[in-house]
Amino acid sequence: MSTINIKRVKTSEIELKDRLVSIQRVAKVTKGGRTFSFSAIVVVGDEQGVVGYGLGKAKEVTEAIAKGVDDAKKNLVKVPVLNGTVPHEQIGKFSGGFVLIKPAAVGTGVIAGGAMRAVLESAGIHNVLAKSKGSSNPHNVVKATVDALTKMRDAYTVAQHRGVDLNKVFNG
Repeated sequence: MSTINIKRVKTSEIELKDRLVSIQRVAKVTKGGRTFSFSAIVVVGDEQGVVGYGLGKAKEVTEAIAKGVDDAKKNLVKVPVLNGTVPHEQIGKFSGGFVLIKPAAVGTGVIAGGAMRAVLESAGIHNVLAKSKGSSNPHNVVKATVDALTKMRDAYTVAQHRGVDLNKVFNG
């Protein structure tokens, strides 16, 4: 298996928008009764190829979302976006979640489920066909989608990696 370079991005120079993917109320049963807290999955992105996800847990919903946003800003990655779509078909996997992402023609829109849609729109991908297979757990789907996006490489990166001219990548 080949190694993949994941480009980390500095948050100071970009404007990030956050999207709440999922919020869960969880209960801890104690001797004195149930103690409720909240778990929030948040996706942030600049809609120009930078995306990240985070998980926040707290006693209050707003605190959980704020913690999730802070965590997401620490996990930003750069993904290739060509003409508003992805460069090639890719499969992503995390635990039981499998996702398939395919490029689409202009005007198609984002054909994807809830958790995947948030990640793809935050990354700035406007035309894509996507399918979630396996687990529908939002944690797994978000992580599998980010996995698929980080595996993507555009033609320029492939040419640079191989040490050949850009035309040779397409012509063989």
